[in-house]
Amino acid sequence: MAQTGEATNIKGASKDYSQPEPHVLWDVEEFGKWSLWRAAIVEFVATLLFVYVGVGAVIGNGRTHPDGIGKLGISWAFGATIFVLVYCTAGISGGHINPAVTLGLLLGRKLSINRAFTYIVAQTLGAICGAGFVKAFQSTRYQVLGGGTNFVADGFTTGAGLGAEILGTFILVYVVYSATDAKLKARDSHVPLLAPLPIGFTVFVVHLVTLPISGSGINPARSFGAAVIWNHSKAWDDQWIYWVGPFIGASLAAIYHQHIIRVLPEKHFLLPTLSMSAIPKAIPKARPPCT
Repeated sequence: MAQTGEATNIKGASKDYSQPEPHVLWDVEEFGKWSLWRAAIVEFVATLLFVYVGVGAVIGNGRTHPDGIGKLGISWAFGATIFVLVYCTAGISGGHINPAVTLGLLLGRKLSINRAFTYIVAQTLGAICGAGFVKAFQSTRYQVLGGGTNFVADGFTTGAGLGAEILGTFILVYVVYSATDAKLKARDSHVPLLAPLPIGFTVFVVHLVTLPISGSGINPARSFGAAVIWNHSKAWDDQWIYWVGPFIGASLAAIYHQHIIRVLPEKHFLLPTLSMSAIPKAIPKARPPCT
């Protein structure tokens, strides 16, 4: 994604690299550019395909043994689909396919507010359409099996579900930041090509852990799209968890990467944070006088 302003040259461990300047916060002229709307269309289609495959796998798992693919199969469906779709879309829209990822990158000043808003709308609409296709093709099973909707599983508290969504999304957005880091790109030319792989594997392993707890949302559009099409009260009771949790997790990951891992200037974060210079440094112990 294009950055504005001049890049800052920083001396790396092995070679020089350029840290892109923060993206402008608001660019009205961007609404008149085809590049924005092309990227929005790509995000819409990618999220549609992601939800169609993922929710379709969830519904398919409801079949009797041996046709059911199990939690491992569901996790692979979500993870592998993200890997493929990020690979296909990264050069056009950045391959977000997730409002939480979009928010996390917005906080790190990787895109403008108007582009982020456009992406989130496109992702949400795409998720609704994707879930709609699943219902159209598997209408009977869709209603009986809950439409692949996310809700906190029996035996777990609301706090457990919220915590699982926060931590799962934190891991995802942290990996997204790490896999697309400008510093790594400068050191290894293969990083841009390999970036979709760790992102896809992250979605896979996070689903393995959080599926039994919250159904593994970690993507507000995916959860919202399934809830809209199923439209059952049970889907809406816990819906807030799948927005608040991922947004908190994404925000924490952005802070962690930008200010702890990379220690970038405050201009590289959308919201004010504690300056590293304000943290008191350890006072060295006085040495005893030489005798």
